[in-house]
Amino acid sequence: MLLAEDLLLLLTDDQSGKASLDVTRVDLALAGAVLVELVTRERVAIAQPGGPVKAGRVVVVDGSPTGDGILDEGLRRIATGKPRKPEALLPVLRKDLRRAVYGQLASRGIVREEEGKILGLFPTRSWPAVDSQHEAMVRAALREVLVDGRAPTLTEASLVSLLQGIDRVPKTLGEVGVPARELRRRAKTIATGHLGNTAVHKAVEAVNAAMVASIAAAAAAGAS
Repeated sequence: MLLAEDLLLLLTDDQSGKASLDVTRVDLALAGAVLVELVTRERVAIAQPGGPVKAGRVVVVDGSPTGDGILDEGLRRIATGKPRKPEALLPVLRKDLRRAVYGQLASRGIVREEEGKILGLFPTRSWPAVDSQHEAMVRAALREVLVDGRAPTLTEASLVSLLQGIDRVPKTLGEVGVPARELRRRAKTIATGHLGNTAVHKAVEAVNAAMVASIAAAAAAGAS
């Protein structure tokens, strides 16, 4: 399962099949998840000072097929044009991404696609759960990490960090006997303590900063 697939399952209501928060944040988080996974798999990297590419830009280091259509499309989009910063790449990666991830989850038998209409006129699409076993396992793992204190895997630490970036850690865990403020603090500690000074940590930091900037820009545009 992709990091983006796990993330979207956590951000989708099982019954209604709709996103549990605004789709702007969902789409940006999914784009960030694709970027982080490509960094984790050492397909792309964030350029460091002193190299041929300006520091902070995302560069492709291995453009060969990954075996996954979503990652391959993300890799293709990153490779198109000159190297860009994560905040410039997120809008590029997010286009049609949510639909693609839902479609892949449907092909795995985890969700199903349902079409309908609002007022009999406006088409809608939802993705209610068919098999919630994997999502339950992901939530249980996050509880072990954030509540019980188990050391996270790299994927779990990345997932926690992305959820923290859109402020969904307490909501994702539900009532676990730990205050929301403390859960946020633990999530932040995981991002720094378990990702370390690695390429993945730098990618997560850049993605989260880009999401904050993009969400703030969207909110400002809506208010104007």
